[in-house]
Amino acid sequence: MMAFDLARAKSVKHAIELLSANRGAKLIAGGTNLVDLMKESVETPGMLVDITRLPLDTIDVITNGGLSIGALATNSAVAYDAAVQASYPLLSSAILAGASPQLRNMASTGGNLLQRTRCYYFYDTATACNKRVPGSGCSAIGGLNRIHAILGTSEQCIATHPSDMCVALAALDAVVCVAGPRGQRRIAFEDFHRLPGDTPQIDTNLEPDEIIIAVELPAANFGNHYAYLKVRDRASYAFALVSVAAALELDGDKIVRARIALGGVAHKPWRDRVAERSLTGQAVGRAPFEAFATALLQTAKPQSDNAFKIDLAHRAIVRALKQATAGASQVQSSKSFQ
Repeated sequence: MMAFDLARAKSVKHAIELLSANRGAKLIAGGTNLVDLMKESVETPGMLVDITRLPLDTIDVITNGGLSIGALATNSAVAYDAAVQASYPLLSSAILAGASPQLRNMASTGGNLLQRTRCYYFYDTATACNKRVPGSGCSAIGGLNRIHAILGTSEQCIATHPSDMCVALAALDAVVCVAGPRGQRRIAFEDFHRLPGDTPQIDTNLEPDEIIIAVELPAANFGNHYAYLKVRDRASYAFALVSVAAALELDGDKIVRARIALGGVAHKPWRDRVAERSLTGQAVGRAPFEAFATALLQTAKPQSDNAFKIDLAHRAIVRALKQATAGASQVQSSKSFQ
């Protein structure tokens, strides 16, 4: 690990000032991803700005009936919060599907949004990676790419986003609240992360001198019909090959609203609102679920080793929608079904 300076932010304003004055500085909270990257010399910031003492760890019901989750609220705190479990159990389920209890106790909400890909080549500084060194090439294209993306890829990068939490936040229409030198702004969750395009090194639309303040969830009616289904190589502490966050609002057997996001298949949590609207008014059943899965995956572009992900994702989507319909979500701690 390279030497770096450490500064402790006294306020959000102070953190922004430190970021603005020190090009390439990084914020550190739990550090569960950043420290690993620094150990591998993938990230080499000259300064770390410690924000752990800022008052950004609260979870509060807000005036519109939604929920505000502070950027420093730990993953464990969010997963076990009574308001989250009552109104947004999809989010709790997704968080508990990720990492380990020890990591969830340290990892922050803001850090989860900013974690970087687990692509083998991104971590291996001896290989070419456009995300790590722009213009160097993508070793995953034509290399070992079993875990890589099938949707939204480019000729520059086929890496996937690793978060479970973010897949649920995408399905729940979250909003990311950020602050910077120009004041505060709100970013719709689907606009927060970026597809690789020609700039795969830029993961999000957060400016280098901005800080995440909170994530807000709108009032929703998905407490009974939801599912987070994660398909992975082993039952615990593994990243998703495919994951599905499904949230349904039903009137009898009719679908009033449907929100579905995929993980493990793209550079960001993947949603298709046009395909989702095709489910509105449909009676729940295998046929509309199959048609939806086909529509959601119609632009999939597999690589040499990951064509299996198309069929896997299709089956996972249908299964997650069936679970959500039945109110039989997977219990992540035991991998059983309620």
